[in-house]
Amino acid sequence: MTEEQEQEQEHYFTADPHAPFKREEITCQVWGHELRLVSGSGVFSRGHVDHATNVLFAETEPPVQGRFLDLGCGYGVIGLAIARAVPLSSVIGVEVNERAILLANENAASLGLAGKFVACRPDQVPTTQVFDEIWSNPPIRIGKPALHELLLTWLPRLAPGGRAVMVVGKHLGADSLQRWLTQQGYPTTRLASHKGFRVLESRAPAAPS
Repeated sequence: MTEEQEQEQEHYFTADPHAPFKREEITCQVWGHELRLVSGSGVFSRGHVDHATNVLFAETEPPVQGRFLDLGCGYGVIGLAIARAVPLSSVIGVEVNERAILLANENAASLGLAGKFVACRPDQVPTTQVFDEIWSNPPIRIGKPALHELLLTWLPRLAPGGRAVMVVGKHLGADSLQRWLTQQGYPTTRLASHKGFRVLESRAPAAPS
């Protein structure tokens, strides 16, 4: 692995990557809407929308309305796709990578979506904030313990009866994650299976009657 490739691998783990900051524009079509975005070095999926996220978009319909969390938002593609496609939406993207946060907010501004989408660090989200839906291509490669901790931090922020929609590679443990999520009290079903990826839907408990 070259030094440049090692620097690029920092995207999952580093709040302030050391790789030289080079912006790279991309254009993608999501749910019938064109998104022109800027990605960058030291940020996940520079220069393209990654395959898993493309599967997520291809195998789902845009949600209807509500408060959304883009968990591990990167430069904002999932959250901005929701903000563009869903008129009555409010989206928060959370990220540990400061470059990704910068790019996501710049992308929101350039798309005219700054009033509907904001990216920030996890500790900047108000503790009282709840979400109707969480959407994510979660950072599986941080390891199972860290991933479980991440999900158990944010899934309790779902409103009663809310849902989380995630795309996970089968070879990266999608089926075991589905079982684990159900065991944690978030019944999880498979919405789709395509090209080695699972699209999972986890449901939060309904409000007591």
